[in-house]
Amino acid sequence: QAQLTESGGGSVDAGGSLRVSCDYSGWSFSRYCLGWFRQVPGKEREGVATIDSDGTARYADSVKARFTISRDNAKSTQYLEMNSLKPEDTAMYYCATSKFGYCRLGEEYFHYWGQGTQVTVSS
Repeated sequence: QAQLTESGGGSVDAGGSLRVSCDYSGWSFSRYCLGWFRQVPGKEREGVATIDSDGTARYADSVKARFTISRDNAKSTQYLEMNSLKPEDTAMYYCATSKFGYCRLGEEYFHYWGQGTQVTVSS
């Protein structure tokens, strides 16, 4: 069973940048689609970005051109580079992996989840 551990969250002023990471163990990392989701209290978790096993990336409209998802198969680590951050990006960010090589932004595609890392953007 996959074990996922996020790191890199924190607080930043609006317009700033952060990179969050997710380390995997016990998983054939390179074979599967990976994703980032976020959630604020009282709201449903929303998909932010996904990256297929072949490197194809997809983004929510709200983060396009500001966020970049990537993966390092040699390190079994996925990343989310976040630029031009806005207060509305404040949320708990979760990494996740699918059991499929290709996926979309919906939670139904994902099977294992990290515990989350908090990102707070101040205006």
